[in-house]
This record gives sequence, structure tokens and C-alpha cells, in this order.
Amino acid sequence: MPHILVVEDDTILLDALCSKLQQCNHQVTTATNGLEAQSLLKQQQFDVLVLDLGLPLLDGMELLHWLRQRDETLPILILTARINIDDRVAGLRAGADDYLIKPFAMQELKARIEALLRRTQLQQPIAIMANGNGNKPPVLQLDPDRRSAWLQGQELELAPREWTLLHLLTEHFGNAISRAQIIAAWESDPAAAASLMNTNTPEVYIHRLRKKLESAPVTIRTVRGLGYMLRNR
Repeated sequence: MPHILVVEDDTILLDALCSKLQQCNHQVTTATNGLEAQSLLKQQQFDVLVLDLGLPLLDGMELLHWLRQRDETLPILILTARINIDDRVAGLRAGADDYLIKPFAMQELKARIEALLRRTQLQQPIAIMANGNGNKPPVLQLDPDRRSAWLQGQELELAPREWTLLHLLTEHFGNAISRAQIIAAWESDPAAAASLMNTNTPEVYIHRLRKKLESAPVTIRTVRGLGYMLRNR
């Protein structure tokens, strides 16, 4: 369950935010001033920070600068009534990942938080263990940020589409992915995706990856009627 820290001095708005986010199956911790938020950030790990700028005791921008000096990765969404473009630019340059101006639609806030969570998950390294054995080094490791992969400690040479396909398979390890999912990961343009559907390109790249994994304890299986699955041999 994602853990979100919401820092907002308007207690009515804070209660509403907390209620809505909890309905979306998020764990929510709240703070009403910058010093309280700073203390929480020192003590706990959070998945997203929703940050008002006009805070008592410690201004939101000061808190943002402090946080980025110690944590470069925590996704931060600024939620503020400051509409000046200079404020927005300053917030983003200080390290915020997104900026939403009050008043706002709750649906948009939830969508932006979900986007930040997805981005964080995609950037996290992925490790596949042989037969679930956590006492041995990973069989397969992926670093999405660098778009690199290692098989039993040796870096794999992967073309861009091979990398994207392997990343998709590892994300769904033990579950089948379809041709449509593979093509959607390759092509965001509907016309290009439709064109690929009429080719054997996914099968060609599956074959290439199978060759590169043939000596490994993991393999790509064909699941009849569903697609392809990365799993232990």
C-alpha cells in the first residue's frame, strides 16, 4: 500500500484529502506545518509527498530545498494557491516533480499521484531470483533508469525493443503478457501499433530473447491463447 505524506495547513482541506486518498487504498500521514513534516520525513519512508507551499513555521519551498539535499528520489507534488508562473518554475527547479494549483479537482490529484507512483515503480531495479531463492545472487537484474540488464552477473546486449520486451516480461514475471501488450509497450502511436499487429515482429523478438536466456534458469514460455510468460525453468 503506497504511503503518502500530505502537508497542508488548511485542516478542512487536509481532512478531505486524507479521506479521499484512503478511499483509493493509500496509507496517509498528515502534517500541518513545515517543521512537523520535516520531523516525519526524518523518521519515516514515504512513497509520495503532497506539499503545500504556504506553511507555518517552515515554508514549503524551504522544506523542498532541505528534502532534495537528502533525498533525490521521493516524488513530490506541490499543491498550492500560488498561481504565478515564477512560483511554478521555482518549485519545479527546486526539485518538485509536479505542480497543481488550488482549487483543483480531486480526480486530477489522484491521477497525478498515481502517475508519480507508476514512474517510481518503473525506475526501481528489478531482480528475478531462481526458484524464489533469496539466498543466492539474482539470476536476472534490470535497471530501468539505465535501461540495462544483467543475466547471472553478465550485462546483456539488448536492442531497444529487446530491452522493452524484457522489462515488460520481468514486470509480469509468472504471468502471461499478450501480443497487444508487447506492441503497446513499443508503440504509443495507434497507427504504428495497428501495423505491427499484422506482423510477426513480437514473435521475432521473443525468439531473440529466448536465445539470450537459453543458458539461464529462467525462460520465456508460450501460453496458448494468452501470450508469453517469463518464469523459472
